[in-house]
Amino acid sequence: MSNDKYNLSFPPNFLWGAACSATQTEGASLEHGKGKNIWDYWYEINPEKFFNNIGPKDTSNFYSMYKEDIKRMKEIGFNSFRTSISWSRLIPDGRGEINQEAVNFYNDVFDEFINQDITPIICLFHFDMPLAMQNIGGWENREIVEAFAEYAEQCFSLFGHKIKYWTTFNEPIVPVECGYLYEFHYPCVIDMKRAVQVAYNTAIASAKAIEKYKSLKQDGKAGIILNLTPSYPRDNENPEDLKAANIADLLFNRSFLDPAVNGKYPEELISLIKENDLIPVISDGDENILLNNKVDFLGVNYYQPRRVKAPSKVWDSNKPLMPEAFFDYYQWPERKMNKYRGWEIYEKGIYDIAMNIKNNYGNIPWYVSENGMGVQEEERFINNEDIIEDDYRIEFIKEHLIWLHKGISEGSNCFGYHIWTFMDNWSWLNGYKNRYGFFRVDIENNFKRSIKKSGLWFKKVAESNSLEISAK
Repeated sequence: MSNDKYNLSFPPNFLWGAACSATQTEGASLEHGKGKNIWDYWYEINPEKFFNNIGPKDTSNFYSMYKEDIKRMKEIGFNSFRTSISWSRLIPDGRGEINQEAVNFYNDVFDEFINQDITPIICLFHFDMPLAMQNIGGWENREIVEAFAEYAEQCFSLFGHKIKYWTTFNEPIVPVECGYLYEFHYPCVIDMKRAVQVAYNTAIASAKAIEKYKSLKQDGKAGIILNLTPSYPRDNENPEDLKAANIADLLFNRSFLDPAVNGKYPEELISLIKENDLIPVISDGDENILLNNKVDFLGVNYYQPRRVKAPSKVWDSNKPLMPEAFFDYYQWPERKMNKYRGWEIYEKGIYDIAMNIKNNYGNIPWYVSENGMGVQEEERFINNEDIIEDDYRIEFIKEHLIWLHKGISEGSNCFGYHIWTFMDNWSWLNGYKNRYGFFRVDIENNFKRSIKKSGLWFKKVAESNSLEISAK
């Protein structure tokens, strides 16, 4: 066997870094003038739903430790980082008075990034609806669309001279799925018609935010972060399996991808929604809002594929309609698994996404905005130097980067790769159950950070802008 190695080089100025969100890392969730969001409230009324009863109050304490954390990012080769602004920290009630303490905090954070020569990519909404906005209907209420556009304009006006990459939403399909179909997020509704309304209003809110950004004539770019989960049919020769995979793709991927990038919904999706009496309330002028406010770039979060087959039986009309009326899930016999999350590991999916964007979405500039591996009880792998030897994470990232490089070499317009996440953080209902970070966070010891083996490995990749692999 050959021991020869060679390097896969990435494009000049390629962005290397990680992603996180405000609620999952900042802490100080009820301090410094911040208003409650839905996570603060849900934990208050149902703490038993949260893993080990750990809520969003402190999370990873980035609010107090951001200077040290940003320095750590620089030390492991980051040239970019994505996080979010907490709407309820900046504007406690979602509309109205701005919290000056929040303005000062975010200005300081952004300055620290810039001083360390790390490009900040800032998201406006990462699952954290202000409670005051949720109390009047959240994304079901068109009024919230207007409130979000106002909030976006405030962010652009306050910070746009520092921030050159904005994203409107992170994974907007997730609040639709988890909040209005599967009871994983507050408000825990199961109603596909309401879910469609939430999805539609979110897409309009994104376009309206971009409209605000354009009106200010700032010199940056505005995009959106989507979790694209390729839908693979059980049998590529079976028309019913192909139909099932196409519907899954329409519902979970193209419902946001097409309006964001192409400025309109796919006709097949419109037909499906009409046929099943799911048409949302639409306002005059919405079609033009979408068409005239497409994204400048796309962020793609990729973790796993979706494998489906034709439904085995007709959906029971006495049950609430769900996406699973149109397909059954299918387990690929050759699958590799991350047993801790129950997710399939399929590295080629990132290449398939790259080709899809190139061939079907005008080869819009895009980057991998999240990719990562969550593992429980990583303390098992601590060595004598107090470093977690997470070789499984290194292997996961390396294999995805090989496929990403192939996509780039074939012309896909990808400009960066971000891991989820820089340090272990709080993960919605799962708390600190699954760890994803390059840095371990010891929540029992004042959130002490310590680097993992993967962080040291990533430093070499980022600083060399290349991936060393063995010749086969």
